[in-house]
Amino acid sequence: MRGLLDLFLRRFIVVGRLTVQWPDGELVTYSGQDGAAAAFRIRDLGSIRRIVVNPDLAVGECYMNGGLEPIDCSIYDVLCVLIANQKRNSHAAPMLALRQTFARLTRRLAQFNSTTRAQRNVAHHYDLNGRLYALFLDRDRQYSCAYFAHGDETLEDAQAAKKRHIAAKLCLNRPDLTVLDIGCGWGGTALTLARDYGARVTGITLSTEQLAEARARAAAEGLSDRVSFELLDYRDIKDRFDRPFDRIVSVGMFEHVGVGNFDDFFDVIKTNLAPDGVALLHAIGRFGPPDATSPWITKYIFPGGYCPALSEVLASIERSALLPTDMEILRLHYAETLRHWRRRFAANRDAIATIYDERFCRMFEFYLAGSEAAFRCEYQMVFQIQLTRDQTAAPLTRDYIHAAESIPGRVPASAAE
Repeated sequence: MRGLLDLFLRRFIVVGRLTVQWPDGELVTYSGQDGAAAAFRIRDLGSIRRIVVNPDLAVGECYMNGGLEPIDCSIYDVLCVLIANQKRNSHAAPMLALRQTFARLTRRLAQFNSTTRAQRNVAHHYDLNGRLYALFLDRDRQYSCAYFAHGDETLEDAQAAKKRHIAAKLCLNRPDLTVLDIGCGWGGTALTLARDYGARVTGITLSTEQLAEARARAAAEGLSDRVSFELLDYRDIKDRFDRPFDRIVSVGMFEHVGVGNFDDFFDVIKTNLAPDGVALLHAIGRFGPPDATSPWITKYIFPGGYCPALSEVLASIERSALLPTDMEILRLHYAETLRHWRRRFAANRDAIATIYDERFCRMFEFYLAGSEAAFRCEYQMVFQIQLTRDQTAAPLTRDYIHAAESIPGRVPASAAE
């Protein structure tokens, strides 16, 4: 098996340099064109075998179990080298390409998110101990891409800017507008829209931990009369509320919908959005064509999750008859967000290890490092799509976005203003 992995790496590494220490102690360096460098040791023959058989899954598992260990670098450095080479030489790994093709063909089954399965998938990640998230997220517990207008902001400032950016695109131009927050997390966005913009917000989530925290925060801030939170699947919204919402927002939830449910998701938005309403979708996507989710991410982090290609999202929006009135691509913003999270996780690693264990810490390190590398070196990005039912629901030009961000709460009342 070592011979097979050695042969693979000799063909695979065409940019940068990767040094491997084999179980017998021998060091071998694989190199190509100028690029990043990293090194790791493989501790046992079993890890070699698992990596040869299924590298997409086994590299992460071996790191979690201690069978693969970075040498004088971090797992992030290792993943940057691997990802930089993955897209450059698919010919070096015909079996890997075959597995990826199979994953794309079966992705609808992997993303089959019935209401029962969706809640179980959400609980897998979001119902973890709340202290974990408090130790690496910002104070508002924003667990989605921040907005770095200049690049040198603190995480707290960038997450606050993200909320202002979203609020501006929602055109919150008068008090008491009703807002539906699909996938409200720990309630930070909903509370901000109520407190700073005078909105009346209903947040829905499938996480019992997030629900309890969001309700407690609303009560502590004296906003329970303006913000309510419910344990509810987006597909169960029908006939739940007396009237359509003036605004609908969804931040970091669409990735859990699954490609087979895209049409249902946008139909829910159209059905529950007022005729003159505005909706905003903020989600992770990919620059390339439709693909499949990493098997390691599916197994350990986000079961049922998928970050779609824009072609898939826009096709579903077209079928819904909603109007995409604005779209923005946030390229490296999530890479910077993840860099902050990864560093905060490292700074609080000892405390996190007392909540869970070493294997969990390694799993989360691999998740954060792999995600940052994907946004920085691969084809991941974040998109924001503004949706309406009427072309006149939003101002004619994008000037209002900057104006609203400069003076929170002030948005032109109509396209004619």
